[in-house]
Amino acid sequence: MNKLIIGQGSSMPGHFFTHISRIFHAKKACKSPKLITCNFYKLIRSPRNLSGNNAIRFFNPYCKNKEITVLVKKINQLARIQGKKEITQDQGAFDLGIDKERDVEGVGMGVLSDGTPYLNQRGLAALCGIKNAHIGTVSKNWNDDIQKPRITTIKGILSEAGLEIDQPHIEVRHKGVVHFCYPAEISLAVLEYYALDAGTNIRPEARKNFRLLAGSKLRELIYSQVGYDPTRENQRKFDKWHERLELNYQSAPKGFFHVFNEAHTIIYELIQAGAEIGEKLIVDISIGQHWSKHWGENDLQSEFGKRQKYPHRYPSDHPQALSNPQESWCYPLAALGAYREWLQDVYIEGGKFGKYLKGKTKQGVLPPSVAQLALESIEAPKRLPKKS
Repeated sequence: MNKLIIGQGSSMPGHFFTHISRIFHAKKACKSPKLITCNFYKLIRSPRNLSGNNAIRFFNPYCKNKEITVLVKKINQLARIQGKKEITQDQGAFDLGIDKERDVEGVGMGVLSDGTPYLNQRGLAALCGIKNAHIGTVSKNWNDDIQKPRITTIKGILSEAGLEIDQPHIEVRHKGVVHFCYPAEISLAVLEYYALDAGTNIRPEARKNFRLLAGSKLRELIYSQVGYDPTRENQRKFDKWHERLELNYQSAPKGFFHVFNEAHTIIYELIQAGAEIGEKLIVDISIGQHWSKHWGENDLQSEFGKRQKYPHRYPSDHPQALSNPQESWCYPLAALGAYREWLQDVYIEGGKFGKYLKGKTKQGVLPPSVAQLALESIEAPKRLPKKS
């Protein structure tokens, strides 16, 4: 065994740490692990020339008759070899989640968090007109050394589409349960097999469904049935408004309201009509100015109490953000009913909102058709007929 010199001013060769590792590995066999640590520091302070086993005896005199050797009788666990790793479809699957899911007449389907549309095992089996277990067998036999004709054919269908798949399903844990999700492209290949290539096992249900769902129609069906927008167009048009909500939803102090949060119905209808809400279209500024004027002219302070200023912030891509935070009025909650009546009766039906939209149309911010749609959708609802 190599000699080991430890102490003040001495260098520590690489095998020093090997000996120390063996020493501390022996603590379980020794009566006083604390003594090992104590003598370790003693050795560091006093240079000594010790072989590995002499060092052990120095560390712990109770271990005289015990010897640690390089050889071990048993390896309980091998360290994982860190080499190159190929990324496969099922690796890291549990990092994915299920964004939306639905069961449509016995066909389970959904969309994963990365936007992948899928059928579950039972849903794919139902489309193919076969038992659920047969779909499970496709996954089980996918990587067999000797491929069954069914697997070879399905892989060939995928290959023609330019797809090489390591595993036909993706395992996703959702609500404590592992789901087996078959992406739309793979589901369609399996459906095509049972519709056209399964010989005596061709299923009429599979043929009918394949005709209906060939190409991109299966993806479109899943997206539409679960209510998922793959382009995020509907979600993106709300982004600017959501940014302002995040910055200001708790700005007003307790007991007060501010116009921005109370303008949500008008802002929503503008977005739905096709308006691009952003730095050029901030309807709550118009509402706030008119309401503030109404508040002062009608001395509403004497009725509801004093209003206060609160810090209002705009997103960084708005030019108004240069003066963040901006002081804006907030009003006592006692005045909320009066404000809502004013908003409907004076601002909307009184023509102020229409005038605002007309001005934005002249500036080229708002198309006339969008302004008209928004105005019509926000008109006062018809009164319910009186009960006789």
